[in-house]
Amino acid sequence: MRDLDHRRLGRELGLFDTDPLMGAGLPYWLPDGAVVRHTLEEYVREAERAAGYRHVYSPVLGKRELYELSGHWDHYRDDMYPPMDVGGEQMLLRPSLCPHHALIFRSRTRSHRDLPYRMAELGGMYRSERSGVLGGLTRVRAIQLNDAHIFCTPDQAVEEAAGALALISRAYADLGIRASRHRLSLPGGGGKYVADPALWRRATALLREVLDASGSAYEAVEGEAAFYGPKIDVQITDPAGRESTLSTVQIDFHQPERFGLRYIGPDGARHRPVMVHRSVIGSVERAVAHLLEEHGGAFPPWLAPLQLVVLPVGEEQEEHAHAVVREAAALGLRAEVSGLAEGSLGARIRRARLVPYQAVLGAREAADGLLAVRLRDGRRPGVLPVAEFLRRVEGRVRARGTALWEPA
Repeated sequence: MRDLDHRRLGRELGLFDTDPLMGAGLPYWLPDGAVVRHTLEEYVREAERAAGYRHVYSPVLGKRELYELSGHWDHYRDDMYPPMDVGGEQMLLRPSLCPHHALIFRSRTRSHRDLPYRMAELGGMYRSERSGVLGGLTRVRAIQLNDAHIFCTPDQAVEEAAGALALISRAYADLGIRASRHRLSLPGGGGKYVADPALWRRATALLREVLDASGSAYEAVEGEAAFYGPKIDVQITDPAGRESTLSTVQIDFHQPERFGLRYIGPDGARHRPVMVHRSVIGSVERAVAHLLEEHGGAFPPWLAPLQLVVLPVGEEQEEHAHAVVREAAALGLRAEVSGLAEGSLGARIRRARLVPYQAVLGAREAADGLLAVRLRDGRRPGVLPVAEFLRRVEGRVRARGTALWEPA
């Protein structure tokens, strides 16, 4: 069995690394890894914009009082970094984005006509993970989270949560990953959870309605809820059989009450909104780790750090190869020349085995404006005009998904 551990793959492919001076659980991204991360983040932003989300930025610090109000200080303190004294005030690195988004929502008067109000952010948050559980990108201390909060009327909550679950499914199809199961995460015993049985029952009933309507098989598991409410966890499994949560959908009645959130209803009175928490790909770090292991480093064409490599057969074709790369770049493709200085043609082809598209350029092809096309999976679509080949590659990248090639 191939070693698909993302830590080995990430270092071998030059995507990310760590340094003891930066600290455990704090990986840094190398150029090719930064390309994957940026492309993934832009994909999510585009999908969210198309689904009616508005993007915001919020600070990674907050006063201790903010997290006391949200309930994080009482229920989540063990996973938070200790307060810093800043000008006589206690400031904390945030463990979650939801308190900041609640403040943004309540900063303006909201009407029922503004709802649902879908607020999204790719933002940093920080968890004080124990050293023994840290590993590669899957458990880190500084997290870039694809997060969103939908503020809606109670009657809109099921539809909004269902829409979030559908957005997750579409993203998984484009990324070439699959959910191993759905879990309805419920509270367990002890003082970890907010003590309001009526709100828990209400939120749980709504999430069951969402899951039943989706047709997704699921199981209810106690002790896995967020401290403020139940959630749908979309579970993934790595090649070693280890399961983890990648995406979530939550319905929250607790924080709207704690923050005093209101909207003006059609009756002119003030009403309490529902807060739907939703993450399409969860943390960017964990998503990239799973993509690496799922695809063995052979990312879908639209996500690959290098999408096309042009391989001149002789020195005479190198100038022409660079011209092809410039044409590809003008179409937004990530392309490079692998020239003779890098070894024999066979060695260069082997080195580019994870690149979705390889284009061999010999004397005949250069003279006629053609390319001999090879796909990563071993298929050879034949010899194509440069413009046609680049147009077809650009079409596959624009369409996203996992297919390498489509018949003309």
